[in-house]
Amino acid sequence: MTTTHAPQSQPVQRPGKVYLVGAGPGAADLITLRGARLLAQADVVLHDALVEPEMLALCPQAKLVAVGKRCGKLSSAQQFINKQLIDHARTHALVVRLKGGDPMLFGRADEELRALEAAGIEVEVVPGITAALASAASLGRSLTLRGVSRSVAFVTQSRAPGSPEIAQDASADSLVYYMGRDAAARIASELIEAGKSPGTPVAIVESVTTSRERRIGMTLADLRDGVAVSWFDSSQPSVILVGEAFADVLAQPELQAQADTQPPVSAAA
Repeated sequence: MTTTHAPQSQPVQRPGKVYLVGAGPGAADLITLRGARLLAQADVVLHDALVEPEMLALCPQAKLVAVGKRCGKLSSAQQFINKQLIDHARTHALVVRLKGGDPMLFGRADEELRALEAAGIEVEVVPGITAALASAASLGRSLTLRGVSRSVAFVTQSRAPGSPEIAQDASADSLVYYMGRDAAARIASELIEAGKSPGTPVAIVESVTTSRERRIGMTLADLRDGVAVSWFDSSQPSVILVGEAFADVLAQPELQAQADTQPPVSAAA
């Protein structure tokens, strides 16, 4: 008697896991130990445009996919990035989405998290140092200061004049504007209209923690009047810090001396 055995079912391959890793503000040695370990183990790394080459050297074994998003430049659409993450997770065990700064601050991480969750793919966030904290450290000035600054707001550009968001921004003791370079004069003007003193100190830090870092100090009125326009290097990221906590920055001679300098010529410009 011949016995027939039913064919055994093949095990279903489980999708890999995606890690949203904060690359930190720029310098490769400011990534967390967990982030560096994951880069060294990753099969695929999808990275932002602002990630330094030294950071990518931490994952020589990985397939590198550039999905940078740069203000004013051609960049990958968010839906395309989401699809890339899902597709790579279905064919690789460990996928890293390397995001500048901290993934959970102005990095559109929520859209990537929701897309991965909807696709049934496991995902974990690894925090990173955001540019605001790195800039305060570079300046040697705290974002909070007893008797001077008890509140901090992280902001991306301003809305139309007179909108409630501007008044809310102005009510914070310390303000940090991300991606505000092109709107700097308008931001300053709107803050003054919303009640901030024209003499409020402003510090601008560009390419923080990298070899290209530059800093400058001025008042809110100076910023409104376009003093920073010729100083900015449009190819480099910058943050604008506003508040009395940065009053001493105005007294630093090395920062004042930079006010009349032109931005360095950059090959990326």
